[in-house]
Amino acid sequence: MSRYDPSVIEPQWQDAWDKAGAFTARRDPLKPKYYVLEMFPYPSGRIHMGHVRNYTMGDVVARTKLAQGYSVLHPMGWDAFGMPAENAAMERGGHPKDWTYGNIADMKAQMKPLGLSIDWSRELATCDPEYYGQQQAMFIDMMEAGLVYRKAAVVNWDPVDMTVLANEQVIDGKGWRSGAAVERRELTQWFFKISDYSEELLGALDGLTNWPEKVRLMQANWIGKSRGLQFAFGTVGAPGGFEKLEVYTTRPDTLMGASFAAISPDHPLAKVLEADPKVAAFLAEARKGGTTAEALETAEKIGLDTGIRVKHPLDPAWELPVWIANFILMDYGTGAIFGCPAHDQRDFDFATKYALPIKPVFTADGSDSPLTEAFVPMKSEKVHYIRGFAGEKVQTGDDGVATAIAHAEANGYGKGVTKFRLRDWGVSRQRYWGCPIPVIHCVTCGVVPEAKANLPVELPYDVSFDVPGNPLDRHPTWRDCTCPKCGAKARRETDTMDTFVDSSWYYARFTAPRATTPTVLEDAEYWMNVDQYIGGIEHAILHLLYSRFFARAMHKTGHLPQKAIEPFNALFTQGMVTHEIYRSMDAQGRPVYHLPEDVLRFNIGNEPVAFLRADHVTDLSELSEDQLRAKLEEAAGTAIEIIPSAKMSKSKKNVVDPMNIIAAFGADTARWFVMSDSPPERDVEWTSSGAEAAFKHLSRVWALCDRIGQMPADHKGEGDEALARATARAIDEVTKGIEGFAFNKAIAALYAFNNTIAKANASTPVMKDAIRTLAKLMSPMTPHLAEDIWNHQGGTGLCAQAPWPKADPALLVDDTVTLPIQINGKRRAEISVPKDMPAAEVEKLALADEDVVRFLAGQPVKKIIVVPGRIINVVV
Repeated sequence: MSRYDPSVIEPQWQDAWDKAGAFTARRDPLKPKYYVLEMFPYPSGRIHMGHVRNYTMGDVVARTKLAQGYSVLHPMGWDAFGMPAENAAMERGGHPKDWTYGNIADMKAQMKPLGLSIDWSRELATCDPEYYGQQQAMFIDMMEAGLVYRKAAVVNWDPVDMTVLANEQVIDGKGWRSGAAVERRELTQWFFKISDYSEELLGALDGLTNWPEKVRLMQANWIGKSRGLQFAFGTVGAPGGFEKLEVYTTRPDTLMGASFAAISPDHPLAKVLEADPKVAAFLAEARKGGTTAEALETAEKIGLDTGIRVKHPLDPAWELPVWIANFILMDYGTGAIFGCPAHDQRDFDFATKYALPIKPVFTADGSDSPLTEAFVPMKSEKVHYIRGFAGEKVQTGDDGVATAIAHAEANGYGKGVTKFRLRDWGVSRQRYWGCPIPVIHCVTCGVVPEAKANLPVELPYDVSFDVPGNPLDRHPTWRDCTCPKCGAKARRETDTMDTFVDSSWYYARFTAPRATTPTVLEDAEYWMNVDQYIGGIEHAILHLLYSRFFARAMHKTGHLPQKAIEPFNALFTQGMVTHEIYRSMDAQGRPVYHLPEDVLRFNIGNEPVAFLRADHVTDLSELSEDQLRAKLEEAAGTAIEIIPSAKMSKSKKNVVDPMNIIAAFGADTARWFVMSDSPPERDVEWTSSGAEAAFKHLSRVWALCDRIGQMPADHKGEGDEALARATARAIDEVTKGIEGFAFNKAIAALYAFNNTIAKANASTPVMKDAIRTLAKLMSPMTPHLAEDIWNHQGGTGLCAQAPWPKADPALLVDDTVTLPIQINGKRRAEISVPKDMPAAEVEKLALADEDVVRFLAGQPVKKIIVVPGRIINVVV
């Protein structure tokens, strides 16, 4: 009997697939196409089990669709620009380019053994000049289409790294790398006009029915459509030019509860008042920290009374103080608000801090009692208005808002306005390792695009990271150039693009990755859209939103067909791979974390115990509990705390190296485990016992194949029809499981089918057909083992290229039913019986089943209950 040896068969079949070009994507007008894409990785240098799960999911889909007769595109690339490469250059020496391409080579070498059905001929990295040169060409096209502009904007500025930080890089008001307090600084930046598409991006979400509802909701909230009132306060005591203060509010129904007005530190009025040293000092303090609404929401609320007053539009004698407040964003609404502390917790905290009035406009019960916190019901809830525009009246907040807008428009002091939370996309970054923005600054011509004939504008290699800031600013031979319009001396733009730009169109580039234009419309017309996109929920907002915008921009500039403006037909967000954390304490009481391979973990009773491996601690698997306790005493002092499962993290060392798993068990075991343990949208906990169990099962599958291979060709059995029906059911269940992204259910059906074949007594041809079918159904998950079984059982060609099996509908109409048998509540066996068999006969067959007899072990049966068509319960 031969042994299952993945170390031999996996490289063998990977080589066979490569030689056959099995996964090369070909545009075939006679076939339906299928484009499956996983979010491409950042080349950090090491793959992890999260990668294994993500890419195995895509591989399962790609292999299944290939077998079902589709022309499949399943590409791979690298999201390769960004700060980590520059940080590595600063911390370790070397060059970002060398670090990045070295990591790409390492990660590709780690991914290849997984046996993924990837068309590596289409591989790209966003730092390839061939890629970012086409990105620059599109930037120029978008400039000409009016989708790109330049303006002064407030940004997060890291004064140590001397760069703009994305909102996500500001942590607790400090730069994520330097730890320096972030400043709000006004810089001239490049922007994409994504706000032009706010309504369209929002409305189109309704059509994305194959996206998770939570992702669509997150996108809708980010776009943030609101209906409100825009009006102007008349000012008292303001400097010239500020006779009015424009305000936008989504809750105009609370105007009667206003107790102050406030402006952003970046408001034009605040800048005029900055000549006062007191105001200047306050503004310097207020501009610290991030610029996002989320960052300002959690920051301490601080303000300064300017001494200016504004007149309430409903009562000119009612004046409100104007404050400068750090929690107001200049780029939403008008940069000015009125505060109604009774119905906004942020305003309530501010008013409480500075002893400003708090007057309820509505309450739950109509009382006018003092509030201890803001009363903020949903707009759809009914409340009692006590200072509303229509007197005391019970109505919803939505009705109250509509009434207030109608009142303002009827009385001429404001108008209803629809606004969106979505701001234009600032893409300027003051760093080296990114796509250069292809524009030239000329004294005569102003800002002009680089000539397309000069693209790509490549990054210079000879740069230094010895001092903070952007090395491109300090590179005169690259920075200084000639104007493409007039030929005079000019300077290049030294900002590079936000890396979100790089990942916002790679899906389109994969359709023609070697083209000398961003896309080839004929290829894009065939391959787009992405039929199945797979990735993490952490990219649910910005990456997907920017990609949706970019697809529209690419259509407008002639690079994508109309059908591709929503680029992803279906989206799946997979769960994480988790693992226990193993921690001890050092002599100073500081935590020390340990890798799983450095720990021995087992159970004494139901209690998990872990110890550091030591020479005197040997294999514990065969020891009794008493012997285990003795071993624990020998290893005293090395006990490890087991912390419940958490996301794999290098800092906590609860990571499992896929290369170690492949070396120990093979890639198919890793693939089988991450697909089988839980629904793919949920987290899966990696355990060594689970991996071992998966390997043992695959070994049993191979042993079954080997046994069938040794059956006499003329063997006759009595179970041909039953096995044929079981084969049809397996085909049906596995196919539905894969197509419904219920991979764990598909694998459960494969477990059951394997057991059925193992117990079957059918003729040799039927047994061989069943094991070949099992191999084909397993091939998306365990392609190497499947290929070996297929070859061993005389399958034609490669299993990877064989057609997907189809279930005979007639065999799915079964006159029998399989009933599970429970003994004292635990499933112990199952039997197949005719659907119309009387209950008394079913009872006899159940009690005669050999597994039932073994579990009963002579115990008398107190009761047996047959639920027709469903289950048999035996009570002893």
